[in-house]
Amino acid sequence: MTTSSARPRYHHGDLRNALARAAADLAADGGPDAVTIRGAARAVGVTPTAAYRHFANQADLFFAAKEQAMAGMAAAMAEYLAQVPTEGDPIALALERLISTGRGYVRFALSEPGVFRTCFTGAADAIPEEVPSAIELGEKAPYALLGEMLDGLVEVGYLDPRDRPDAEAGPWAAVHGLAMLLIDGPLRRASEAEREAAIVTTLALVARGLATGPQAARPAPDA
Repeated sequence: MTTSSARPRYHHGDLRNALARAAADLAADGGPDAVTIRGAARAVGVTPTAAYRHFANQADLFFAAKEQAMAGMAAAMAEYLAQVPTEGDPIALALERLISTGRGYVRFALSEPGVFRTCFTGAADAIPEEVPSAIELGEKAPYALLGEMLDGLVEVGYLDPRDRPDAEAGPWAAVHGLAMLLIDGPLRRASEAEREAAIVTTLALVARGLATGPQAARPAPDA
């Protein structure tokens, strides 16, 4: 968990993003109620007046923090996805793409636990009514990326198209559950080797669980 001494001070530049990141840290430490304009301003070393030029209230600031956190997660998943080769066996590549996004998801949680928690903090009451569509778009990024990976498995015959509707829930539940176990649950004290083993095993099980298509009778790649 982050502490106030670890938070970066604001340097002249993008104050809005600096305040949003500070708000994410505040939410990670104390929940949605800990996110205040004054607290975020204090964390980055500016006056509340300066912060109010960018955010109207606590809800506006918290939404920005959550949006920034979700964007960071999507970027981490995309970074792992970019490491997958572009040529090779179509089924192996489709599975590697699925596994890479799952690995990026978990590794983001491990490297940025406070920001990761902010992505999924239950603070619906704190969000302004005029921005629900923006929230939906912000939270859709990892879900949409997973959907693309599943569509790819259908295209190569690994996942039966009859099993495709709403198939995102299972893989996401497995990967998100593992992430929470690693940062807040019984696995939080696991060694790096134990963490890696848990990630590899979970992602391999997810891949095998999706093997329902006509071309699925082949081993999944290592995670």
